[in-house]
Amino acid sequence: MKRFSNRAVYYARYRPRYPAAILDFMKRKLGLTAVSLIADIGSGTGILSELLLSNGNTVYGVEPNDEMRTTAEKELAAFLNFKSVRGTAEDTTLLAKSIDFVAAGQAFHWFNADKAKVEFSRILRHSGWVVLIWNIRRDSTPFNQSYEQMVSKYAALPYSRHDPRDKELGGNLKSFLGDYLHETFRNSQALDYEGLLGRVQSSSYISLLEDSKYELMVSELRNLFNEYQERGFVQIEYDSELYCGQLNLED
Repeated sequence: MKRFSNRAVYYARYRPRYPAAILDFMKRKLGLTAVSLIADIGSGTGILSELLLSNGNTVYGVEPNDEMRTTAEKELAAFLNFKSVRGTAEDTTLLAKSIDFVAAGQAFHWFNADKAKVEFSRILRHSGWVVLIWNIRRDSTPFNQSYEQMVSKYAALPYSRHDPRDKELGGNLKSFLGDYLHETFRNSQALDYEGLLGRVQSSSYISLLEDSKYELMVSELRNLFNEYQERGFVQIEYDSELYCGQLNLED
């Protein structure tokens, strides 16, 4: 995804992490152990990989974008069990029946679902799981509502939140995963003004310095921050939505 080529540094630094409760769920419900082999598909700068690596797992970070993949290699250099792979959801290059869990954080909506399902079936071992995760901004806080209005206003590309609860994507999940499990985890991100600006700049639909509306956006963002900040920080509230299944292979 070339949209992210000039955003890797912002993505690595300012995108929200995933709550540790996801690991607890995977251990209790899916049989995750420290020796499970995991493929993080569309691994980007390694945010989800880092969580999985913290459990001691070997993680194959499969990422097509060179800048994002290189950033992940730097960010995760301390983890010897991180394996960086140039590949895609449709062609991971991983060995057949070599993986216990396929995971994707904030990435499934970029995949060709039909081709990815074939590829995931190829690389997963018997009874392997596919785990799809999104951080979705909550609609229930005044700051989140104002932030949503602002990014919609300044989006340089057609904008919509990729929410797995949406009818279209929800239907794709059922077709893809079959009978799936779903869990929601509370998540949040405290940002100073620099962090809030970086969070905006990490988004593929927001133009950076070359856009004529950029300065207007920065001014409005500063006003938004000043209105809602407390002790120098604003809080973005998320639902971390997890969907997992063992693939619907009947289609």
